[in-house]
Amino acid sequence: MNRVLKLALIGYGKMGKAIEEIALQKGHIVLVKIDADNLHDLNETILRQCDVAIEFTSPHSAVQNIRSCIDIGIPVVSGSTGWLDQWQEVKTYCDQKSGSLLYASNFSVGVNIFFELNKKLASLMAPHPDYKVQIEETHHTEKKDAPSGTAITIAEQIMDFYPGKQKWVNGSSDQERELGIISKRIDPAPGIHQVTYHSLVDDIEIIHTAHTRKGFATGAVLAAEFIASKKGIFSMKDVLGL
Repeated sequence: MNRVLKLALIGYGKMGKAIEEIALQKGHIVLVKIDADNLHDLNETILRQCDVAIEFTSPHSAVQNIRSCIDIGIPVVSGSTGWLDQWQEVKTYCDQKSGSLLYASNFSVGVNIFFELNKKLASLMAPHPDYKVQIEETHHTEKKDAPSGTAITIAEQIMDFYPGKQKWVNGSSDQERELGIISKRIDPAPGIHQVTYHSLVDDIEIIHTAHTRKGFATGAVLAAEFIASKKGIFSMKDVLGL
C-alpha cells in the first residue's frame, strides 16, 4: 500500500473536486485547496507541509503555478493544457532546480492505453496513402482550450509516422501537409476522442469515450503516488509502465 500523502490541490473546479474524492477514498489527506478565492494560500509556508501538489488550472496560470512548486521543492503533477508552447522552458527550469514534475495531457488509464493503440495503428496505416486520417474531439462547453491537449498528443503521435504531415490544424483540411483536428463543444461531454482513417473502400476508427471524470481523477492520484519520492520529469507512461 502507498504511504499516506498530504496533497495540495491547485485548482478546485470540477476536476479538482473529483481528484479530492478519489484521494480521500484512497486514504490521502488534502491539506489545502486553492482556487481564485484563496490564491494567497499558494505560498511556501503552506506548500512545504505537502508531499505533492496536483495542478489543474488554466493555460494562463499553469506555468507560474508549476514554477512556484518547483521553487519550493514540492513535486508537482500538472494536468493543465494549452501552455505547451512553454514546455521546453519549464522543462529546463525543472532540470536546473532539480525539481519533480509529472505532466500529462490526460491522466486516464484508458486514454493512455488508447495512445499506445494510436501509435500502433498509425504505424500500420502510414504505408497506405489511400487512407486519409482525421481526428475529432468532443468536450463540454466549459473547456477553455481547443483542440484538447489529448487531441494534440494524438496528432503528434500520428505525425511521427507521417513525415509528410508538417503540422496539425484546428479544423478539417484538404492540405496533404496538414492533419485536421475537429473540435466540438457539447454538454454534457467529459471527453470523446476519435481517430478515423477514411478511404473510398472503408473506414477504420478507434474511439475513446469518457463517461465521467473519475478516470482522469484516479490517474492523477496514481501520478501523485508515483512522483512523491522522485526527482525528475515524468509522464503517465512512467506511472503505468508503458
